[in-house]
Amino acid sequence: MTYDKNNIFAKIISGEINTDRIYEDDKVIAINDINPAAPIHILIIPKENYVDFADFVNNANSEYIAHYYKIINKIAKDNGADEYRLVTNKGAAAGQSVFHFHTHLLANMSTHELINKNL
Repeated sequence: MTYDKNNIFAKIISGEINTDRIYEDDKVIAINDINPAAPIHILIIPKENYVDFADFVNNANSEYIAHYYKIINKIAKDNGADEYRLVTNKGAAAGQSVFHFHTHLLANMSTHELINKNL
């Protein structure tokens, strides 16, 4: 699949769509999900153009990948999430609806309660 530069996350990253960013650095942004599936539901989004998880791990350099996952832990801690679940959907059949790689950070709800949520 080819990366679509007009996806909603690309527009948020470029500033074309304005949203409250709860974290931002030169590589990553984090925003609250507009349709939260848990009391804490944050989307962590790399600023570089990756379609999905496979694209990210196969094409990002190891320093970028390490930074991405270290920042997730910082974002969780900064937002009061000591225990949390990370979800990444790869492909439409798995529930990916925006084809720009991202990770859902979900907290303050049990995994059992999240099982039937569409992320």
